[in-house]
Amino acid sequence: MSDRLFIFDTTLRDGEQVPGCQLNTVEKIQVAKQLEALGVDVIEAGFPISSPGDFNSVIEISKAVTWPTICALTRAVQKDIDVAADALKFAKHKRIHTGIGTSDSHIKYKFNSTREEIIERAVAAVKYAKRYVEDVEFYAEDAGRTENEYLARVVEAVIKAGATVVNIPDTTGYCLPEEYGAKIRYLMEHVDGIDKAILSTHCHNDLGMATANTISGVLNGARQVEVTMNGIGERAGNTSLEEVAMILRCHKDIDIDTNINTQKIYSTSRMVSSLMNMPVQPNKAIVGRNAFAHSSGIHQDGVLKNVQTYEIIDPKDVGIDDNAIVLTARSGRAALKHRLHVLGLEMTQEKLDKVYEDFLKLADKKKDITDDDIMVLAGADRNVNHHIKLEYLQVTSGVGVRSVASLGLNISGEHFEAAATGNGPVDAAIKAVKQIIKRQMTLKEFTIQAISKGSDDVGKVHMQVEYDGQMYYGFGANTDIIAASVEAYIDCINKFRK
Repeated sequence: MSDRLFIFDTTLRDGEQVPGCQLNTVEKIQVAKQLEALGVDVIEAGFPISSPGDFNSVIEISKAVTWPTICALTRAVQKDIDVAADALKFAKHKRIHTGIGTSDSHIKYKFNSTREEIIERAVAAVKYAKRYVEDVEFYAEDAGRTENEYLARVVEAVIKAGATVVNIPDTTGYCLPEEYGAKIRYLMEHVDGIDKAILSTHCHNDLGMATANTISGVLNGARQVEVTMNGIGERAGNTSLEEVAMILRCHKDIDIDTNINTQKIYSTSRMVSSLMNMPVQPNKAIVGRNAFAHSSGIHQDGVLKNVQTYEIIDPKDVGIDDNAIVLTARSGRAALKHRLHVLGLEMTQEKLDKVYEDFLKLADKKKDITDDDIMVLAGADRNVNHHIKLEYLQVTSGVGVRSVASLGLNISGEHFEAAATGNGPVDAAIKAVKQIIKRQMTLKEFTIQAISKGSDDVGKVHMQVEYDGQMYYGFGANTDIIAASVEAYIDCINKFRK
């Protein structure tokens, strides 16, 4: 009988900490339901004490999903644990995830403490959380750089205090796979009572080794992995859920199973990418646009003769259907609804009608409608309640002439117009916006991404704007890249704190 590996998804907590990837509660519920359908065992829904929004999201996610365990993060602080317990009151299966840094660096510089005091605080936090829930997970932050003998003392102490899961994070992504695996093995062999708890991996990708470290941890005894969809997360990201799931599916000799329905991987990936405005790099393993593409003549010849010569994964195993219905301007609502369902999106008839109207407009502009186009359309209604909206945009540009842009904005029902020249059409359009929105703001980042390779494709624009000492992130999508840029800029302005 195969060993069971528990999948702990932290897309909605660690993943959402990426600048510009914040979701509202409705969007978080949508992702949580998709994660439930995907088959994850534990959903880390947020850090309740960090903000009212996180607190409310944990409550609503607890109501929305049925069988996964809902987890709330805390520090080793009683108030954090009180708030987390309150946020989890509607969860059918609840877990409090508490912990403290254990590396000498954290103990000395972060806590100005000693090793013995840290163990005391760790034990006290677990015992306090145990008053509220049976399922308590403890994280030893920066365990990757914690000396093994001391880490074993911490793990043994928290298990005796009642921890059911102990998380061994490589917080900085520093460990080598052999080193991280050896750390897990050391704990399995040297911690008294280790059979009473599950060891968990939580690896970051700063040096590109998150998945390798996670698998090494599993091979050495860890039976929970903490992962995110598409590997999103702070800095270089976290271990990718899809990579771990497919590694175990492909390597039958490992004989460790997960509950993941791999055929829902692609739709979940696209949903997270769309809602978080976080593009998936084309060469990303499993879910990237080029993951199953072959351009080399030798590769193409081999695949045509036998697909297994260069593909170890059947695209259908991750939910990529080569026979997907092609959407055109002549497609009806039923076809669009079906494609949205395949992509993991369910919506009311009213919202479907609005998306269908936008779909027809886009289909008239371009030849092929991609899944990414559909995801952009499905998420476009998030701007409906913005108090600043772009009404029209006209740009004149060319070689040897100064670019000129004129545009109209609707600001809370009032209409404003402006025109400006600039060093290129985007610069001119943004200067025209600034003439209307008279605030001192600085464009810090401007990224353009074409979804596929067609000249008529929808372009995505991501922007970062600094205003009043704060950073704001905006997103725009349009077949006109200049319009997408202006929409992204206006999206930033709509988020300015009043």
